[in-house]
Amino acid sequence: MKPLRILFCGFRHGHIHALYKRVAATTDCRIVACIEPNAEARAAAEAALGITMSDIPYDAFLASDEVDVVAVGCAYGDRADIILRALRAGKHVLADKPICTSREQLEEIARTARERSLNVGCMLDLRYLPQTRRAAELLDGRYGKVQSVLFNGQHCIDYAHRPTWYFEEGMHGGTINDLAIHGVDLTRMLTKKEFTKVDAARTWNAFANKHLHFKDCAMFMARLDGGVGVLADVSYSAPSQVFSMPTYWEFRIFCDKALVTFHYTDSTVTVYEEGVAESQVFDGIAGGDYLDEFMEAVETGDLSMLENVVASTAAALTLQEAADAEVNV
Repeated sequence: MKPLRILFCGFRHGHIHALYKRVAATTDCRIVACIEPNAEARAAAEAALGITMSDIPYDAFLASDEVDVVAVGCAYGDRADIILRALRAGKHVLADKPICTSREQLEEIARTARERSLNVGCMLDLRYLPQTRRAAELLDGRYGKVQSVLFNGQHCIDYAHRPTWYFEEGMHGGTINDLAIHGVDLTRMLTKKEFTKVDAARTWNAFANKHLHFKDCAMFMARLDGGVGVLADVSYSAPSQVFSMPTYWEFRIFCDKALVTFHYTDSTVTVYEEGVAESQVFDGIAGGDYLDEFMEAVETGDLSMLENVVASTAAALTLQEAADAEVNV
């Protein structure tokens, strides 16, 4: 397989820096160019990554045969347009999450990608962690049926580093759509079940004290196939040391015969099994990541990655819509 030729479009969120470094480190991809129209974001990315942005317009690159994939890292509210233009030009897409901010945008992205047999990948990296790989193995019937899933995905509001566009009307798309998609995607992966009902969802302002319209806290209760319960908190409510805390992306999965638990900052999985006096600790399983899966999908033409991204995004947007429908203060 020849290296995938990737155009980077948008550097408005730091997540795209990680993708750039990952792509640059593999011989299976070649970076064609990087573009960012926002002067501040452009200068920051050039300094952080040691790159020089191109002044060639986006549409000129889309018209070129020298681009196979567009990597998208612009502001959330701009992503659907950038993605759709890429798909209509026959380019695959690999994007930061979320890929869009409304159900209508998602439906158009899914329809366009399917019609053209193009993949849309997403940086949903929780599903590739060693601990989640091990959890998936352990949850494959060993402890009976999954009955409920609880997860925490709190972040810090981090005004010092958070992009200012987050707080612009119409650009963010909601805290559930922003953060919960990681937990939603992983819940779907581990349980092999789909979200079927929202029992309750709420967003409200608590920590974003400079932007009182911004609903930074978010909680929801939902159901999966078969009535499996899901309870989650994905608020911007954590202190700044959140990324070293055991509550950062912490999952508790209650099965008929055991509790399976793990979190982002530890590569092991702990199981409390019925009838076993001591907790059991299992090492994680190393493996590939979203870029590996995306490259394989592009090579084989398998659109299952696209369908997974669409399903997880749709579930997150449904939860966001339920919260938006409430009167949240």
